[in-house]
Amino acid sequence: MNTLPFHYEILSRVPAGEAHATPLLFVHGAWCAAWVWDEHFLPYFAERGYAAHALSLRGHGTSWGTSYLARIDDYLADVALVARTLPAPPVLIGHSMGGFLAQKYAERYGARALVLLASVPPQGALRSILHTIARQPLDAVRALAALNTRAFLDTPEKARHHLYSRTMPEAQLQRYAARIEDESALWLLDIAGLSLPKVERIKSPVLVLGAAEDTLFTQAEVQATAAAYNADCFVLPNMAHNMMLESGWADAADIIARWLRAQGI
Repeated sequence: MNTLPFHYEILSRVPAGEAHATPLLFVHGAWCAAWVWDEHFLPYFAERGYAAHALSLRGHGTSWGTSYLARIDDYLADVALVARTLPAPPVLIGHSMGGFLAQKYAERYGARALVLLASVPPQGALRSILHTIARQPLDAVRALAALNTRAFLDTPEKARHHLYSRTMPEAQLQRYAARIEDESALWLLDIAGLSLPKVERIKSPVLVLGAAEDTLFTQAEVQATAAAYNADCFVLPNMAHNMMLESGWADAADIIARWLRAQGI
């Protein structure tokens, strides 16, 4: 990769033989980092001939800077910098906030294709934000005071409610909950309505995946996202928000791989 102006943690898995011409760039959601993709998805797609890369946004993982006061445009700049180092325009595969960033990237720069997993809808996430505040009002006060939304997920029980299925083994939950990171509160303003994607400007093919047990985004919101882009849509049963870490992750990965082949990628 080319030299970047700041240090970004970039986890890459490449195939043993010749790679497909189009690389994959994975963009994580809030409160986590590139590692969520390296558990399963990066090796899975490298084994199928794709150069698969995942970045940690500023203030996440070992990347430079801090997430404090970060807005969507700040994170979008991170994605754009890393995407420009790749040998060809990538497919962007984004989860949650990362899915929102993928949409904003495609709006501004174009993309070979988009895959959105449990993504913030293009219509915004005001309903989800207000629901979370109503359920956790004291945590909302803490988040506002610190401008840090980690308060919403600072125990394994909260992490399970928001991110993981009821059937995830406790030891696995504890391991993932221990890796939850600080996250800016200001980006919530953007996804609430201040900086929504301009859907009409996005010409890339889109695949939408949702999780039936997701407590952040409803199945209706997942289907609305797909309708906005006239996209193929799959809602997977027995999975929660962090789809790439759930026991059914391979089902989601298989759908993505088949769709990429159907797009000639």
